[in-house]
Amino acid sequence: MSTTRPVPPPGEPGPDADGASDAIPPPAVQVRRLRLVGVSGAVPRSRDFTRQALQDWGWLPAATADHRAAAEDVLLVVSELVTNACLHADGPEELRVANIGKILRLEVVDLGAGTPAPRTPHRAGRPGGHGMFIVQRLCLDWGVVRNEGGEGKTVWAELAAPA
Repeated sequence: MSTTRPVPPPGEPGPDADGASDAIPPPAVQVRRLRLVGVSGAVPRSRDFTRQALQDWGWLPAATADHRAAAEDVLLVVSELVTNACLHADGPEELRVANIGKILRLEVVDLGAGTPAPRTPHRAGRPGGHGMFIVQRLCLDWGVVRNEGGEGKTVWAELAAPA
């Protein structure tokens, strides 16, 4: 798990770029934000919001089974991240969904002090405690960044766009 790698600002080279003038420009970053402070039904609302973003960005309707599976993975990860904020961090503050070329980045901001982690050892037959294990299995990478000012955090996860 990476804990500090943020998305580079649009137009700036990523960590692997060499700054050469003939480098391929980074993809345009499209970000959607959903405020969740005091909202009831945060999980279904977050899924609906993300589903609409996926439709706008051409992930849905899915053309193939692989595309459908990729979109379902995104919606499952959103559910898990928002549910964790509801259960362990007094609720989510904001959901951010960013389309970064071939990567989709999900971020859930909350004011909780804890740090999410997959339950170790993972026990598949027991109820509960599977959220971060699911996130870890479905995502390319995920992590936690503490909010400036020390209160709260942003839990992020990145998934690959369908091929």
